[in-house]
Formats: sequence, C-alpha cells, structure tokens
Amino acid sequence: MRIGIVGAGVAGLVTAKVLTEVGHDVVVYDRTPDVGGVWSATRRYPGLCTQSPRDTYAFSDFPMPRDLPEWPSGEQVQAYLEAYAAHTGVDRLLRLETEVTSAVPGDTGWVLETSAGTDTVDHLVVANGVFCEPSVPTFPGVEEFTAAGGQVVPATALHNAEQVRDRHVVVLGYGKTACDVAVAVGPTAASTTVVARQLVWKVPRFVGGFLNFKHLLLTRLGESLFRYRYLRGIEKFLHGPANGLRSRILDSLGPVSARQFGLKDLDLVPRGCFEDIVRGAIGLTTDGFYEAVRAGEIAVRRDRTIVRLLEKDGAPHLELDDGTVLRADTLVCATGFRQGVPFLPDDVVARLHDERGNFLLYRQILPTDVADVTFAGYNSSFFSPLNAEMAAAWVAAHLAGRVDLPSPAAMRLAVDEQIAFMDGATDGHHAHGTKIIPFSLHNVDEVLGDLDLDISRGARVKQYLNPVDPSAYAGVAPRLKERLAAPEPAQESLAQA
Repeated sequence: MRIGIVGAGVAGLVTAKVLTEVGHDVVVYDRTPDVGGVWSATRRYPGLCTQSPRDTYAFSDFPMPRDLPEWPSGEQVQAYLEAYAAHTGVDRLLRLETEVTSAVPGDTGWVLETSAGTDTVDHLVVANGVFCEPSVPTFPGVEEFTAAGGQVVPATALHNAEQVRDRHVVVLGYGKTACDVAVAVGPTAASTTVVARQLVWKVPRFVGGFLNFKHLLLTRLGESLFRYRYLRGIEKFLHGPANGLRSRILDSLGPVSARQFGLKDLDLVPRGCFEDIVRGAIGLTTDGFYEAVRAGEIAVRRDRTIVRLLEKDGAPHLELDDGTVLRADTLVCATGFRQGVPFLPDDVVARLHDERGNFLLYRQILPTDVADVTFAGYNSSFFSPLNAEMAAAWVAAHLAGRVDLPSPAAMRLAVDEQIAFMDGATDGHHAHGTKIIPFSLHNVDEVLGDLDLDISRGARVKQYLNPVDPSAYAGVAPRLKERLAAPEPAQESLAQA
C-alpha cells in the first residue's frame, strides 16, 4: 500500500520504519523543519528533558548513546531521533515543512491536501501527537494586559531563558513542564512565581538520595502496584492478600519524598496519599526546584488560580482568586495540551470520539467506526518509543489481515470498558483515552498478545525486578516480517515463526 503518516515524532518515525520493512510505500509529513515531534527545536522549552531514564526511553533495536546523561535533554533526544531516521532510512521518506491541512476519505483511501500540493494514499496513519497543540486558558482582561506590555505564551513557545530576561515571570501549572521552566528562567528573570491550582506529588530521581526511581516504578513489579482492570500472576497476590502491604509500599514514598525535599518547611506537601499519583501520572522532580524555592528564587502560590489579567501602574499584572495581585510581564501557561486531529473532516472526527471527546480506538490504534486509518502514538506511556514500536507492528499485521479482530460492536464495547476503567483508575486524567500510564506494559502485552508475538517468559520475569530494557523486544519486528512474508495458509502460529 501507499501509506501517508502525519507526524515525524517518535511514533511517526518508528511506524514508518516498520511499515517500510514489510513492503509498504510510505511518506511522512511534518510541518516542522526537523524530526522529533515534542522534541523538535520549534517546541523545546528551556529545561526540557526526559522523565524516563535514557535506557528505557529508546527503540528496541537502536539504544541511546551510552555517553548521554541518565535524563537526556530535549536537544539530545531530538538528535537521537534524527540519527534513528538516518540509520533506518526513514529520513528518505520525510517531507518536512509540509503541513497536512486536510485529509478526506476518497472512493478508496484518502486525498491529502498539504502545503506542498495534493497527494493520495491508500491508508492514513495519524501520528500528530497527543501533546501537539498547547491548551492555553482564556483570561478576562487580556487586552488590557497585553496593551501594558504583558505576554501570554504556552511553554512550548518559550525556547530560551533570554526571552524573559529582566521580566517578571509567572508560570501557571505544577507539572514537570512548569517546574522545568521555572528553574530554567530563574537566573535571568526579574522574578519567578509558580501558580499551582493543585500540588501533586513529585517522584525523586533518586529516592532517598541514592535509589534511581526506575528500579521502583519502571519495572513490572512497580506497574503491578497499581490495580489494572484484570489481575494476573503476582497482581492477584498484591491486590488480594498483600493489598495492605502494597498500599504501604506506595504510600511510604510520599513521606520519603517530603523528608528528602523538606516539603513541610516549604508548605509544599500535597494533599492526599502518594498512591493518588496515578491519577495524574508520575511527575519527576526537577533538579534544583525545591532548592530554588527554599532560597527564595522561586515563589509558589499553592491552591490558587488566576481570575483576571490587568494593568496596574502602567505595568502588566494578574489577580489570583484570593485577591493577591502579582506583577507578570510574561505569563507562561504550562497547562497541558489538546488532543485533536484538525486536518480530518468534522464528520470523521465525530465518529472518532464518544460524547465526552474520548478517542474510540481499539488498542489505542484502530478506530471502531472509520476505515483505512490507524493511530500511532495514541498510547502515551512511560516507554513511549517502545509502546509506539509495538503498536506499529500491530498496524503492519492488521494491514496484512493477520489480526483476528472482534466485531465492530465488540471492539466498541472493549473500548468503552477500557475508558470506563481508566476514568476510575486515573480520575479521568487519561488525555481523552490517549494516555495509558501507569499501565504501559499491560498495553505492550495486549498488543503483542493479539499477534501471538510476545517475548519469552524469562525476559518477562527479568522485567519484574529490573527496569524495562526495550532491547528485549528487538526480535518482534523481524519475526513479524518473516511471518508476513510466508504464505498465509502455512501459518500455524506467529509464535512459531
């Protein structure tokens, strides 16, 4: 098939690589001048780095260079993805600085209108990213604020600290992005204030100052501490007879974190239990954040919201819900993203969503009611490159007719049940069904289970106590390629390939 992929981020690149290897004619469009998606130079904010450690945030057959730091910077990740595109030959498939403005179903396949002209493809892969378009709140008084010299910008529009030199900066949000930005701009800004509607627990990179958090939470045992919709193996024990011990293990991390960073003295102890971290995903502590708060270099206004922007004494200010008025030359909104596909027609988009805007994607890949399209990277996880790569293998098998799918009605029921479960498990913080944290490995297992291409039992056992090594999955794509090359009647089981 001729396949068009919209987006040259992590998911778009690996999907192009896998689909090309099994014989498809692939073209990848991206509106930016470089690959990388969220890691593109056009979107990198100062202080951006990975949350997952280097060796877990990689493709199965292309490890990150060993000389990179444990948590690579945004620039280093983009360079890695650029090297991956060159290594796999995907760089020859790229049409950078080419925006897909519309994709309309044709008699067969899709008709694409791009900034470079019209194109047609047999199958469309949507890989535009679930963290693509920043969500910036609207505030009363913004005209008055900007007339006085104020700026309202998303974090992705702030590319270096020099943009706010000698300006009074207010950062809205308390996730990793907000804290990263606050630390990065602190040395150049006239003042830096973080306005946090709700404090969340932060995971230390080194728990207790010595144990890398990946040994606690980026293992199968760590994932098993959170209850999935069905239980298997050790999960039955952890959420049954050992449930009390399991809860104490998780909740003990809260006091450890509070003591390690002196959160009580800073009045930055979040409300609720540490286990509640699952409801908003894991936020890694930004190096130097709490130290800067203690030194008075960053102020945190906890449990506050912005009610309006205004001009005061000829300068831009903002007002909080407790009546406090703050000088704010630049308001940086680290307030999340919208999940959307603006290039698709409204009638198609309507069939992609339920009544609450959740994506109706079987396995986070296949729409239940739209033909000739699949989604890549809509299973955002702790191990996004690995999850995207395994989903790409699923797409390759699906296009070859080698996935035994349920009926459309059964797929819709499965999607509805998964969304309902995630609503409860994450308190609705699952990015409209596109974020699978903290159940990253369950998603990998389900995708590979459909293909009967799982890794060995020994490799899975190793992952219970050790951080997940993506290289354990390096054989999946070659086995799939071999399988798809053989005549279908001769197939007995993908596992025997």
